Amino acid sequence: METLLTDQLFTDFRNLVYDQSGIHFTEANRPILESRLRERLRLVKLDKPQDYLELLRKSPQELKDFLDSVTTNLTRFYRNQGQFDALAEVVIPDLVDRNRKKGKTKISLWSAGCSTGEEPYTMAMVMEKNLPPGFEYKITASDLSLKSLMFASQGFYTEMKMEGVPPQDIERFFDKVGDGYQVRDTLKSKIAFDYHNLKFDSGLRDVDVVFCRNVLIYFDAPAQKNVIDRFWNSMSNHSYLFIGHSESLFGLDTRFKFMKTESAVMYTKFLD
Repeated sequence: METLLTDQLFTDFRNLVYDQSGIHFTEANRPILESRLRERLRLVKLDKPQDYLELLRKSPQELKDFLDSVTTNLTRFYRNQGQFDALAEVVIPDLVDRNRKKGKTKISLWSAGCSTGEEPYTMAMVMEKNLPPGFEYKITASDLSLKSLMFASQGFYTEMKMEGVPPQDIERFFDKVGDGYQVRDTLKSKIAFDYHNLKFDSGLRDVDVVFCRNVLIYFDAPAQKNVIDRFWNSMSNHSYLFIGHSESLFGLDTRFKFMKTESAVMYTKFLD
């Protein structure tokens, strides 16, 4: 396929994406950017990338749509099972014990980069099954993709999407509807879906658990550090951060501490 962008235009689009989202396109990922750009040009009925670049600079809505199109939304229920085991076996008991001593009964969680919702719904199922009576929880699920958030908020998944969900979880948390499954309102009500660009402060505070998995790989080191610092500011004084298996905070100047359990690794913010 003929190259769509000159080197200068590729640099211009790459810089725009980076400035607005922190997502870093390398030369190796240039075909992905060009592919998504072709689709947007077709949808807005423009022929020249230069004209589309000017549109992006003038239209906040088109900029959102473009950023939505360049994000990758690959996810599934119970992805990286070991991390959910650690949530159930290590994190929840620790938070319950500490909160009980303080008279606190609510646990706050954040799925940052929640994609089409499988991650926050899995987090909610783990909380439902492991949180003792007298405690409650709330999950904030955010993403840069409005399309993914709309899908996630509907909570409907086809048979194929349900792969990996234990039968007992399907029976407890889903209703069979047509050719798929609908998340029950009792579970859905525990999750607030919200648009958020990780380049900016979320406004969240005192979050006890953050899942941000397979998102940092799209950022360069400076953008990664900014995101991690914002997580630190959003999290409570005794809290846990889960990132993707292929990601690491090694080499970043961060205050989080590495923690390894039998089933997974995570990072902690323990100030009390």
